[in-house]
Amino acid sequence: MTIHAFKMQLKPGVVDEYRRRHDEIWPELSALLSDSGIYDYSIFLDEDTLSLFAVLKLRADNSRDALPDHPVMKRWWDYMAPLMDVQPGNQPREWPLPLLFHMD
Repeated sequence: MTIHAFKMQLKPGVVDEYRRRHDEIWPELSALLSDSGIYDYSIFLDEDTLSLFAVLKLRADNSRDALPDHPVMKRWWDYMAPLMDVQPGNQPREWPLPLLFHMD
């Protein structure tokens, strides 16, 4: 198991819509993430900066690196692109967050 943390950036005025879309996450996307070895996935919001902080756990045999090529993932990114800073192809911009402290 690996813990992966990263930061993303929301655009102004879209917090409620971002939350609504995640509250209604597509079952096929949820299944894809689980089948890819992702679990215990949380996204936190810094309301002052609109930065999103994501933390997820990866199973040892995960296939997370294949997600950018999956049609469901691409469709989700297209759906979310108006709300976030994205790269070409609409993948959200991610900034990795290094682990500085962990307590079990």
